[in-house]
Amino acid sequence: MTVSLEQLRRCHIAVDLGAARTRVFVKGAGLVVDEPSAAAVNTRTGALIAVGQFAEQMTGRTPGYIRVVRPVSGGTVVDIEMCQRMLRHLLGEKLRRTLRRKPRLRAAACTPHDADPLARRAAVETMVGLGARRVELVDTLIAAAVGCGLPVERPEATMILVCGAATTQVAVLSLGSIVTAERIPVGGEAIDHAIVQHLRHQHELMLPSQSVRPLQLALSGNGLTPQGPESTEIHGRDVATGLARSVHVDTAAVRDAIHTPLTAVLDGIGKVLRDCPPDLVADLADRGIMMVGGSALLPGLDQMLVNATGMPVRIAERPDVCAVLGLGAMLEGKIQPLGLDPLAG
Repeated sequence: MTVSLEQLRRCHIAVDLGAARTRVFVKGAGLVVDEPSAAAVNTRTGALIAVGQFAEQMTGRTPGYIRVVRPVSGGTVVDIEMCQRMLRHLLGEKLRRTLRRKPRLRAAACTPHDADPLARRAAVETMVGLGARRVELVDTLIAAAVGCGLPVERPEATMILVCGAATTQVAVLSLGSIVTAERIPVGGEAIDHAIVQHLRHQHELMLPSQSVRPLQLALSGNGLTPQGPESTEIHGRDVATGLARSVHVDTAAVRDAIHTPLTAVLDGIGKVLRDCPPDLVADLADRGIMMVGGSALLPGLDQMLVNATGMPVRIAERPDVCAVLGLGAMLEGKIQPLGLDPLAG
């Protein structure tokens, strides 16, 4: 789907619906929402109890009649009604009143690369339910590349790796368009799951869901590389007895468990490079890979990619918000990627 830059400039609001976090950019106001994509619902009454950060803190700590749901999975809206309710609460009454004053509210939203028609339709219906009269969809790879400052409009190759919670997207861009891209169903949640399963099988310990990310950081400043501490103490619940227990975990074994799901990411990068024209691959030897997305901050991931590809790897200054900031830059007319303009041919 080709989106005219002029159409994007007419939009008033940009939304990045991620599996982990939801971000909203309002023209003239900047980034106004950056909250977890979670909502807590009372299953007896259907009432919405909490959204965002407060709802995420409830995960695993609620009575049976309160359920914490995530209406977005892998960048795709899986529960349109709940996603609309979540967005209304996240925007707040004051901002909703401001948007309602616009007679023909236009919205822009990020969609994963090669999203199927149903996923696109769900994103459009979600924004229409918030009052949008027209919705423009932009590929997350293009928006993230613009947001992290890559020279996407030039006739030279740039490679971007979008590390999301549920999926990882990798692409080579030139002249503002995607030359070749791949979407891999492995993200930060797969890393969390690998750590949880390792502790369950090797140490018979169940780890609280809120402790997975701190455990990743506890592996040291270079968590995926062997320079970290030899062991770290982990607190959890014994699988057999159900009692609280602490164990000392060998970080080398945890690093091996983390590497396993990341092999799919390396395979995806290799496929993109094989499908890319040789002239563009030669450009990438010097420019390397730009990493964006919340999971790009996983300790040592960049060094692992350097070792596997032999190319320089950089992490964007604000990797978690690159996509929505790039979309916001297009709304405000600060950038003109040629691939988004029909006049570019």
